[in-house]
Formats: sequence, C-alpha cells, structure tokens
Amino acid sequence: MKTPAKKPAAIAASTALLLLPVTGCGSAEAGSGSTVTVTVGYQSKTINTVTAGTLLRSLGYFEKQLDALGDGTTYKVDWQDYATGAPITAQMTAGKIDIGSMGDFPLLINAARGEQLGRPTHLVSVTGYNLRGGLNTIVTAPGSDLASVEDLDGKKVSTSVGSAADGTLVRALQRAGIDPDKGIEKLNQQPAVGASALTAGSADALSQFVAWPGLLAYQGKAKALYDGAQLDLPTFHGVTAREDFAKKRPAVLEAFLKAQAEATGYLDAHPVAAAEKVAGATGLPAEVVYLYNGAHGIATFDPAVKPRLVAALKEDVSVLKAAKLTGDVDVDAFVDDRYVKKALAPSYAKQLAAAPPPAASEVWPKGAGGTRSFGTPAELLAYVAQHEDGIRAAYVPDATTGTLWFADRAVWVADGRSLLPFVAPATARAYLGAHGGARVVTYAEALGRAS
Repeated sequence: MKTPAKKPAAIAASTALLLLPVTGCGSAEAGSGSTVTVTVGYQSKTINTVTAGTLLRSLGYFEKQLDALGDGTTYKVDWQDYATGAPITAQMTAGKIDIGSMGDFPLLINAARGEQLGRPTHLVSVTGYNLRGGLNTIVTAPGSDLASVEDLDGKKVSTSVGSAADGTLVRALQRAGIDPDKGIEKLNQQPAVGASALTAGSADALSQFVAWPGLLAYQGKAKALYDGAQLDLPTFHGVTAREDFAKKRPAVLEAFLKAQAEATGYLDAHPVAAAEKVAGATGLPAEVVYLYNGAHGIATFDPAVKPRLVAALKEDVSVLKAAKLTGDVDVDAFVDDRYVKKALAPSYAKQLAAAPPPAASEVWPKGAGGTRSFGTPAELLAYVAQHEDGIRAAYVPDATTGTLWFADRAVWVADGRSLLPFVAPATARAYLGAHGGARVVTYAEALGRAS
C-alpha cells in the first residue's frame, strides 16, 4: 500500500526549522550532537491505543528498542498526552510530533490535513479494533425514558465532532431515519465535558468512544442506548507517522513498531496485569480498562493493517465529507504498511490473517490476579450468585452483537431456561420480537433464576 498526507504548520515555524542544525527530523527530533528526541503523541485515556501509548510507555519497550539500534545515537522519547486526536494532528503537521495514535475518523482528518499542508502522514499500524463497531456507544442518563435511537429526534446529544463516536452517531441516526444535522441538537464537546453535561442533564445523550461509555456505566452515571456494533461496520485505532520522519529515520519507526508488537504480546499474555498498569497510569478503574482490553474485551489488538479495516476507512470518508470536515481522502496513499511488515516479519502474514477471539463470559474475583471464563452467561450468573461478595467485576457478551458489557448493567432476557444479556434495550427488543415467550428480567431475577 502507499503513502499519505497530513496537517497544518505555521510558515514562520517551518522557516525557522530550515535554519536549525539538522540533528533529527524537524523540531520534533530536537537535540544536539548525537542526541535525538523522538516525540510521540498519544491519548492515555483512549485505551484502545495503549499498545502505542499508555501501556507501551509504562513498559519502556520503545526506549529499549532504541537502545538496541546501536547506531551511535542517544535517543530520548518525549511522550505527549492528549484527550483526542485533533491536537496530535495539529502538532504533527507543525512538525512537532513524529508518531501519533488516534481513531479511524481522526486518522482520515490527519491524512487530509497533511495533504493540504504538504506535510503528509501515513497510517503505519493498527492498535485496537472491533470488526462490528463496538468501540463506540451512545449512552443516556440512568433514569432516562429514551429507549432507542429513534427517541433522539429533537434531543440534545453530546459528541466530539470528527471522532469515531460522531461517525457512529451519524450512521445510527441515518438508519433511524433522522437527519444527523437537523434532527438533533448536536453538542460538540470533549469527552469529559460531554460526560459532565449528561450527568448535569444539559445533554440528553452522549455518543463517545472508549472508555467513556463503559466508565459512565460502571459508575452508575449512564446506561447504554445504542451498541455501536449494531452498525456491523469495523472501527479501529491506529498509528500514524510523518512521512519525512519515516523516510529520514526508518529504523526508529521500525523500532517503535517492534515495541508496539511487544506491548501487544504483553497485553495478550497478561491482560489483567496490563489493565492494572493502564489503570495506574490513567486513573481509570481497572475493571473498565479490562472491559475493553481484556482477554475477551471489546477490542482486539493487532498491529497488522488488515484489508477489512482499510476498506472501512474508505467508507468513513463519505461521512466526513458530508460533515464538511474533509474533502476526498486517498486512503490507499495514506496507508503504508511497509514498515510494520518489516518490523514484524516473518509473523506479519499470520497476524494479518488472525481473527478476534470468540466472545466469552468472564468473572474477575476480588484479590485475584486472573479471571475465570464461563461457557454461557447463565453459568457466569450461577457463579456470581454463589460468590456475590467476592466479585470484582463480571462481564457478558451481547447475545447478538458479541459486545462485552458489565453483567449488572446489561439488559437481561429470559427465554425458557436460557438467560441472555444485551448491551442496549434495542437489541433486547429485537430478540423479543423474534422469540415469542421471551421477556426482559432484572439482573436480580436473572441471578435468582441461575442459582
């Protein structure tokens, strides 16, 4: 695949860069003599980027890979934390960040800005993805009467315009027959601001990316209204690098991608420990981190740039164009998997063909360094009923979308002897409509039936 484009840089700044001694690749690699600083932009609380950000930083794998280059250069890594992808893109197109990570819609904006400004960037690897779109969720207040996307007509909905969560909102509204521009009052807010707006009642609903919906549900401050996996469209986060940086220091970029692969291996082998590390670095509850990044979490982590994800990225362009956030984006030119192929060889082909693990129900017992998996949600409920005081968290996959959710926040349906969990009321209602005799039960009733 080919080469991308990127973001806005001030003329004065770029002129000044030309006058500086070349010790690295632009101001992002500032240094003197044989010392080079590599600047990495990441989003600590966007926890599907942890293998290229929070977890990677805590493990120190990138620094170790740089030390192993043995090229006579002393490398320093400047980790810069942001709330969303937009400021990372701004800094990249200004030549101040070398490598960044963000979601699929921000990646396209990253590509478009770079192309406009003559500062191209490229998608070089993937971090976390969900093939059905389950990384984004629309939530409402716990006591809200809203029960479906159709109910959002005329309501105030908070989201971050240009984000993957905004894309989910737009598509969900369109499928419900609601004009995403005129049918709702869209509040363009940062995730934390939107969460506060929902809690305060100044927003009727919130459409956000990981980990905000899960966090609010865990805290009892929100309930799911729409599971992004209902769209059945892949969503992912990825790593983007400035083209000039990649060309000048390919060994450094490859070292980063090798380190990312190592961090991915650590997360896969030690999912609970990884969740605890990310929790410690971000302040997020480890139980929320595990919901997304656990052994059977909503996200699958794999650096390979899968064709299905690239195809989804191409479909996303039309949403951003309709919102007038970008023009056409040459996705094939933006995607450049040469570096990750080289970094991960000979395992790349195997990773490219790998599929997400099957959904499963899990319990995280208090004081345990690992979780317990169960064949069915009913088996998990039976275990929880017998050990209620010893449960740190319990997770179950939606019976139709497979999206993992907290067992005590799920919508439960009893169908004969079966007990089935759903993330949102709409997916539960769809099941009820196709299965006469099935009915919604409370979590307490579900526990009682299973015990």
